[in-house]
Amino acid sequence: MNKIVVGMGEALWDCLPDGRKLGGAPANFAYHVSQFGLESCVVSAVGSDLLGREITDIFTAKHLPWNIPTVEYSTGTVQVTLDCNGIPQYNIKENVAWDNIPFTPALEELAKQTTAICWGSLAQRNAVSRNTINSFIDAMPATEDVLKVFDINLRQGYYTKEIIEQSFEKCNILKINDEELVAISRLFGAAETTKAPDAPADEIPSEVFGSLDFKERCKAILKKYDLKMLILTCGVNGSYVFTPNGDISYQGTPKVTVADTVGAGDSFTATFVASILLGKSVREAHERAVKVSAFVCTQNGAMPIIPDDLK
Repeated sequence: MNKIVVGMGEALWDCLPDGRKLGGAPANFAYHVSQFGLESCVVSAVGSDLLGREITDIFTAKHLPWNIPTVEYSTGTVQVTLDCNGIPQYNIKENVAWDNIPFTPALEELAKQTTAICWGSLAQRNAVSRNTINSFIDAMPATEDVLKVFDINLRQGYYTKEIIEQSFEKCNILKINDEELVAISRLFGAAETTKAPDAPADEIPSEVFGSLDFKERCKAILKKYDLKMLILTCGVNGSYVFTPNGDISYQGTPKVTVADTVGAGDSFTATFVASILLGKSVREAHERAVKVSAFVCTQNGAMPIIPDDLK
């Protein structure tokens, strides 16, 4: 396979009480895709500072290709503090490098070679990166086998209804968790409609939720936005993959000894996408994604090496 899988968006440092760690869903996604033998690339931006150089040095050391220009903004950081109950609180610094990813000729050329992309909502909080992400997607090949994955990843208040709906319209695979489904339902005015999900697609309004249960809400989104798949993760309650033909794949969440959950969701998305690109069925891809994300939960950090038996 000579096409490239891209993770696009934020590359940053999580500044924790015990030190800083490299963060950002796009990098986690691209790294795990590469472990399945596919060519991947992380796209972001860093500042002309030590933190930025360390980010690209780490990617290079991990043999992870990157398209990360240096811009006139500081490298992104997230200040993580713990409250009296040990619950983390996040302060995501604004107007940083990854908020200002430029759409360059090199990036446009990369888009033409891209067979799958994964992006989220956080990197779209600033118009510069949002426009670059949308331009990149528009420059990708317009073929049926290209995968455009919106892993929604809602963070604090860094999203709007318009941004979410635009990404719904550009993606053909949506990944969302149960809490995000509730948040999106409220954002789209769930209480204002009871439109049935079996209505013709062009009659389903933006407010597709109404009083529907979570499965019917997912089916309605799948139909309205003409998606190939919708992935719903529900933490310890398992995960689902919905497809247009009505099939639903369900996998329970394995019970493991958790070291931390950082990057587990990104490893799920990466494994699922890589498996689909390698010719696995939806059910096979789903099963493997669950196993890999459970393994990542048993490891410290977001980028552990995946054992061969899981690949």
